[in-house]
This record gives sequence, structure tokens and C-alpha cells, in this order.
Amino acid sequence: MASSEVDQKFLGKLAKAVEHDNPLLASVLFRILGLSINLSAQLIKARKQRRQDAAQEAAALDLTCHIVWLSREGLVLLQQYVLPMVGNYVELKVLAYKLRASFYHIFVLFHNTPPVSTMGVNTPEGQSTTTVPGLPARVDKGKGLATDDQDGNPSKGGPVGPPPGFGPTPPTAFLMKPGDYLPEAHRYFREAVQLADELLWGSHSLRLSVKTEYAAFLYECVHDAEGSRKLAKDTIAEVYEATEGIDNDMFNDACELVTVLGKMMKRGLGSNTTLRSKVHGSGLETQGTPRGEQSEGSAPPGMI
Repeated sequence: MASSEVDQKFLGKLAKAVEHDNPLLASVLFRILGLSINLSAQLIKARKQRRQDAAQEAAALDLTCHIVWLSREGLVLLQQYVLPMVGNYVELKVLAYKLRASFYHIFVLFHNTPPVSTMGVNTPEGQSTTTVPGLPARVDKGKGLATDDQDGNPSKGGPVGPPPGFGPTPPTAFLMKPGDYLPEAHRYFREAVQLADELLWGSHSLRLSVKTEYAAFLYECVHDAEGSRKLAKDTIAEVYEATEGIDNDMFNDACELVTVLGKMMKRGLGSNTTLRSKVHGSGLETQGTPRGEQSEGSAPPGMI
């Protein structure tokens, strides 16, 4: 995602590289890097909270709002200051297109209407009219319990719903306009993948980052499990076919991403599958670190 370690490395490196020629662009890239680091921690919390019960609803709502807000701010910076200036930079252009798709990926996961994933906190049909978690629908105003009419008789009808066309909105609607962000996100991912294919070689870690997250997007949001597995498999094949040399840092990143892609090849097939990933037994292995091992504070790209 926009919070992956590979993207963060390139943000810092490219910001430093353009600092002399374009200080404004460099400062914006550093700001997006700061947002990305913060967003990474919030996404890890969201993944853990997804496994908790409804008692954590208020905390989950706060977390969802924070994630959507960070993503919105990152997208604004990207669209206003970075995308108009990336024409002469190869890696930065690919990264900018990938980050745009990443931010929309987050909107689809946490803010989409209708919801397409279990991430975030969605407003269900028939929810009570209160918008504050934990508060009852009717409140005592100091003169006794509120009733539905002056005689204290119970209401003869059901709860009054919103007018046609105004029904249920996500709790993050005050941050961003509600809507279906899935088509835009899918289009931005296709554009980022096309650009990465045109400008970067098969084992380039930034190209792998683009395709790893696109594979995750296909699985989580588009619900195209077969397409996700095929993309992961084809991307691994591209790595082995690449003949260009890479430095040690990019090599280690490529190893990690190939390991994640290997897991994605088997995602959704069940525990009894006999499918074996090409990543096992390959020459792409890090020295001194087991393949696929993640640092405690980071999540595998695209595996949120």
C-alpha cells in the first residue's frame, strides 16, 4: 500500500535526489513519507482490530477515520504537487502513479459505498438514527424520558428512515464524499502497472511493489481470486526472466516481495492445495534472514 516499506524507501531516496533541483517537490515527498509512516502503523492496528468483537466498535471507528483522513491528505499532496512535476523522473513517475492507486485502494477498503470488504466500520441498513456509538437513540433532556407523542403512548409506526437517495452513509462521510471508489481505483492500478511495465525492468523492486499491491487489490476488493493468483504468478516469472543487475538493497526488497507474491499464488485455494510456488528453491534468497520474515512493526505489502 501507500505505507509499504519499499514505497517509503523510494519516497525518501527520490526526495533526497530532487532536493537540489526542486526543493518544493522534495519537501512534499518528505511530507508524504511522514504520512505514509503514520498510515503504516494505523493499517497494522486496523488489521488486528478486524479480528476483535463489536465491543471495540468505537475504537475501530476512530481508527478508520484516522486512516481515511491520512489517505485523503496524502492524495491531495500527490495530486496538487507531485503528479504535475514527475514528467522528467522515471522512478518517481511510477511511484506517484502507484501511490495514487494505493490511496484509492485504502478508500475502497475503508470508505466505499457500497462496502466491498470487511475492513473499516460501515453503516448497516436499519441502523438506529443516532450517529454516536454507545448512545441510545432517544435521550432524557431533564424532563423525564422522551416519548414519541405528548400522551406518552408508544409510536404506532417503525423507525423513520432517511429520505430516498439519502440512505445509509459511511461514518467517514464527513471526511470525504461517499461513493463507489472501486472503478477509479481499478483504473489507477492499471495505469500504474502499464507505466511500471514500460519504464522498469522485471526485478525492479518498485515494479514488484506495484504488482504486489494490485494483486492484493484484485483479491480483496474486486474479489477476482483467480486474476490475483495469475498476476502473482506472472510477476514472479518476470523476475526470473530479468537480466538486469540490481544492488543489494533492491535485491533484498525483491526477495521479500517475491515471497509475498508466492503466498498470493496460493491465496484462497485452501490448506490442502498442492500448488507449489516457484519462489521456493529459487536463487532469490536473502542472506541471514528467513524468506518472508517481516519486522514486528510492518505488514507485508498488499497483505493487509
